[in-house]
Amino acid sequence: MITMSRKESRRLHIIHQALDEKITQVDAASVVGLTDRQMRRLIKRVREEGDGGICHRSRGKTSNHRIPRKIKDKALKLYRERYSDFGPTLASEKLLESHQIALSDETLRLWLNQEDVPYRKRKKRAHRQWRERKKHFGEMVQMDGSHHDWFEGRGPKCVLMGYIDDATGNAYGRFYGYEGTLPAMDSFKRYAQCYGIPQIVYLDRHSTYKSTAKQTVEEELTDKKPQSQFERALSELVIKVIHAHSPQAKGRIERLFRTLQDRLVKEMRLAGIHTVEQANEFLKRWLPVYNRKFRVTAAAEADLHRPVLPARELDKILCIQEERTVRNDFTIAHNGKLYQIEERVKAKKVMVEERLDGSLHITTPSQDLRYREITTLPVKQGSKPRVSTQRKRGWTPPPDHPWRRPIKRQPGTK
Repeated sequence: MITMSRKESRRLHIIHQALDEKITQVDAASVVGLTDRQMRRLIKRVREEGDGGICHRSRGKTSNHRIPRKIKDKALKLYRERYSDFGPTLASEKLLESHQIALSDETLRLWLNQEDVPYRKRKKRAHRQWRERKKHFGEMVQMDGSHHDWFEGRGPKCVLMGYIDDATGNAYGRFYGYEGTLPAMDSFKRYAQCYGIPQIVYLDRHSTYKSTAKQTVEEELTDKKPQSQFERALSELVIKVIHAHSPQAKGRIERLFRTLQDRLVKEMRLAGIHTVEQANEFLKRWLPVYNRKFRVTAAAEADLHRPVLPARELDKILCIQEERTVRNDFTIAHNGKLYQIEERVKAKKVMVEERLDGSLHITTPSQDLRYREITTLPVKQGSKPRVSTQRKRGWTPPPDHPWRRPIKRQPGTK
């Protein structure tokens, strides 16, 4: 019994037409899309060997490029022992990187299916309308924090503050203990020092990035919206802020986090990383490799990142700022503490700045003021005890009080 493909079956029919001299060999070659020489060779083979001559000579033979069984067994053993929760793509990369076993992801996937080895498969996701990328590097950056068990129980809980350029997919990130104002500012400062200041930052509606406060009367009169500390800092850096209304709207950063929660977690496991400090050092080496592999070329060549400001100016902007009123004795209160300004100030209002390095600065628009913390409040000398001026109310005894009981007279008394 001869098994042949539909294509071979069609060719065989045309060859029989040529053998019966119903069509010429040139016409037969034109019909099936072969050269005249190749058609003459096939006709000769069918004439000598019969219909089986139409089949390819390599059918049923072992390929010269077949991977040896020994390598297949080794790869499957390593997958079961070390990479059982890896997908075929990442597993094939690690087999080449760590064990010098060169496999395509599809070859590994085929082997896993043949041996009934379970592996991680992608889930089908709902279709979303595609948004065209920005054309320039630095035109827009998506930013967010990812809460995940990054150390798989080996270390403390932490958050990855991540950035991805919209035009190129270039990724940047750093680990922090929580997602808040200071981590957002610190990570943005490091991003800006690395690449420059982007034109637009795309954020979600986390309270760190968008204020939940209601407008004050002054803000309503001036038509200003309340800003979070991070919004205010970006505004001072002349960066346009866009707030997404859903996770799907900032799909690039969400997809980046899904990839990192798979690849980065496993890479850190293999590297034995279990602290935030180790993870941040690892990211410095790992992210450039990741970007070389997955970054795409922007549609336009220009880099729209602006040059970063000097460190002193950047520190003054990327900090928590609170306005305080100066008292008559040149003191201010901040976070339950009292501070003495050690120089005369004409301004009635000053700005208290909590910098990223943990220092506290009290400033006016023109100067940085000297101050000291007042740890003990002075006790006033000769102070008299307070005398109450309230009149005491008369006291009325209750009905069962002895004073209200009737007096019983003894016999013989008047």
